[in-house]
Amino acid sequence: MVTDCLTHRAVPLLQGAFTESVGAELFAATAELARVAAWHDVDMGQHATAQRHFVQALRLARASADPAVGAYVLSTMALHTFLRGFPTEAVDMAEGAYERAKREAPARVLAFAKLAQARAHGLAGDAPGAVAALIHAEQLVDAAETDPRDPGWLAYLTHARIATDAAEIYRDLKLPDQSLSWSRRASVMPAGVFSRAVGIRHTVVATAHLQRRDLEPGLEAGEHALTILGRLHSTRSRSYLRAFTTALAPWRSRPDVRDFLHRADLVLTAD
Repeated sequence: MVTDCLTHRAVPLLQGAFTESVGAELFAATAELARVAAWHDVDMGQHATAQRHFVQALRLARASADPAVGAYVLSTMALHTFLRGFPTEAVDMAEGAYERAKREAPARVLAFAKLAQARAHGLAGDAPGAVAALIHAEQLVDAAETDPRDPGWLAYLTHARIATDAAEIYRDLKLPDQSLSWSRRASVMPAGVFSRAVGIRHTVVATAHLQRRDLEPGLEAGEHALTILGRLHSTRSRSYLRAFTTALAPWRSRPDVRDFLHRADLVLTAD
């Protein structure tokens, strides 16, 4: 639906006549549509299509002359690059997003760039870089509370959201105690909620438990993740589940683990 709206409704409007201020808003809104379409492609594992949508979003953001929109798009591109397994390149992209917009964009937008940079540092195994970027992101979220330009479209980036990402960063750094501590500071995962975000968070918690050699709580969190992610069609979500099943390797001889791996494999190999 987003792609259809982008292609058949929004883009044709750009050929019309409008004032400069209306045009800036129109280009910015269309850039966000293209960014959302790109992130959908990322979620489905369609990386080539995602890249095309990201490039389109970046061009539209540039046409809007809004540094906040451009920084947001480029930071999201950094997340895509990091998820594809290129953390060093993602660090450069996120840092570039921050540097280009640091004098003009609202604090919360800059916090998103720093959070993307922290995620990439974590995957690269750079603990000092990840910690520094994470602290900076938290400071910027604090500053956003009194920033008159604070954008409503980024209101979801709160300290609880940062804590959610921090849990994953410390899992990537193989520091499970810190990962679980940050997870407890994140938003509560309500029982019975079958969303992709909740399923992914369960896999992060589960893997952190395994890093501590605590199988039982790890397997329990893994069961929650499997229940949720088994109902979704999301390549990105399955990559998190696959990472957890890989971490179960030392316990493969146990009957309960073999049973879990069998059920997880049915999900991972489903069309």
